[in-house]
Amino acid sequence: MRQTRLTSRSWGLMALLALIWGGSFTANHAALSALPVMTTVALRVSGAALALWAWIAVARLPVPQGRRFWGDAALMGLFNNLLPFSLIVWGQTQIPSGLAGILNASTALFSVLIAALAFADERLTRNRIAGLVLGLVGVVVTIGPASLHDFDLTSLGQLAILGAGLCYGLSGAYGRARLKGIRPEVSAAAMLSVSALTLAPLALWQNGLPQFTAPSLAAVLYLALIASALAYRLFYTILAEAGAGNLGLVTLLIAPVAVILGALLYGETLPPQAFAGLALITGGLILMNRK
Repeated sequence: MRQTRLTSRSWGLMALLALIWGGSFTANHAALSALPVMTTVALRVSGAALALWAWIAVARLPVPQGRRFWGDAALMGLFNNLLPFSLIVWGQTQIPSGLAGILNASTALFSVLIAALAFADERLTRNRIAGLVLGLVGVVVTIGPASLHDFDLTSLGQLAILGAGLCYGLSGAYGRARLKGIRPEVSAAAMLSVSALTLAPLALWQNGLPQFTAPSLAAVLYLALIASALAYRLFYTILAEAGAGNLGLVTLLIAPVAVILGALLYGETLPPQAFAGLALITGGLILMNRK
């Protein structure tokens, strides 16, 4: 059976998605300066859902009405929005962002392994395993091995980020299996809506109305409109073209993107090992898709 692979178009879309999601770590930090965790996540999924439904109405895209579609949307909302968003945002309140970036790259490992178990055309090969290992090493080098000194498997914050990676791996495989033939905007809007209807009432009940500052408002708008509404449009396009395992590789690029954005936006010093890490990650991705 022909194996899935990344085309030039898929590479470009994945690079853009990595850039967008790499910036979400910075946005989370800004939002959390004024907003509770649950409120931040609720605003993100609610704003993204509204934006996507507005686009669907303007473009007059068909929306499935059956129970199966909305049941699938509910599961995708749980494993691709509600759980991982909450785990990552809460995890960032407990552990350093560098360590969070390293642990977030576990999504690539979970995605490749789960996709290999679920789909005959995404089986594990020696190149894929070697490339994945090389890419993970590159993430560690980019962030800096010193960050690993804080690693403690008993830490709930660290386990939260790992749990988010597992959720993303599961949702990628489930989305590929169950959402074929449905427009990406519709799939994303449906799962975000289920997440919003679940989380928004809980956030209001627990935290009341949000009290914004200028930075937190800008961060929430970025998280909702760019890091969710636009990002999931890209997410489903790549999923359909390249498969769940290949899509999970985007998390290998998120950590170095976050480091670079920190240097550009906040004047953070980019250590020399960051460039070595980027080279390793690039080499790993090329090895995984050598042809």
